[in-house]
Amino acid sequence: MNTERRAPLDRKRVADAALELLNEVGLDGLSLRAIAKELDVKAPALYWHFKDKQALLDEMATEMYRRMVAGVPLDPGDTWQERLLRSNRGLRATLLVHRDGAKVFSGSRFTGVEHGEQMEENLRLFTAAGFTLAQAARATVTAYLYTLGYVTEEQGVEPLPGDRREGYDMDERTRRMADFPLSAQAGAEIFTDYDQHFEEGLALVIAGVEARYGIG
Repeated sequence: MNTERRAPLDRKRVADAALELLNEVGLDGLSLRAIAKELDVKAPALYWHFKDKQALLDEMATEMYRRMVAGVPLDPGDTWQERLLRSNRGLRATLLVHRDGAKVFSGSRFTGVEHGEQMEENLRLFTAAGFTLAQAARATVTAYLYTLGYVTEEQGVEPLPGDRREGYDMDERTRRMADFPLSAQAGAEIFTDYDQHFEEGLALVIAGVEARYGIG
């Protein structure tokens, strides 16, 4: 007789299992039925917690956010520039842990209000630095959307770090684009050195915020 006791089936356990399975099957292959099989339960048990796949994605995104916050605590001594760097580096790192992580995060709705604490602190920091509330919201959202879009494209080429999809060989691309020499050379700026190019792009966003609002 097996007396091993499993953890109770709650939203967090389901989300954790879904995030693990995501790396194996990707977003398109993720289903409540597949997760139920992974947890060794019947699919209807999951519908008690999540009415549909989108509700599950919302919880997965929320769990990813929790992990990001735990890994990148706020520093009250940050300048607004340092905060944008810290938070968006942390977001990218969190998304890259999971195959299709950016797609899961994009468009999902957090299931609680715990994100409000960090958002409130960020807005306080920015308004104290001289931003209006509207400017602070625009600056932080613009940096967030840059990061989310960047990682979405990055994961289109490398679903997981170091796991490059077929069709993105730079030598082959250069040969195919031989009639367009500048475009051929630009491939290395678009499809390689993602860490460096992310940092350069984020620096451009911050410089743009400084120039637009005149706050250094």
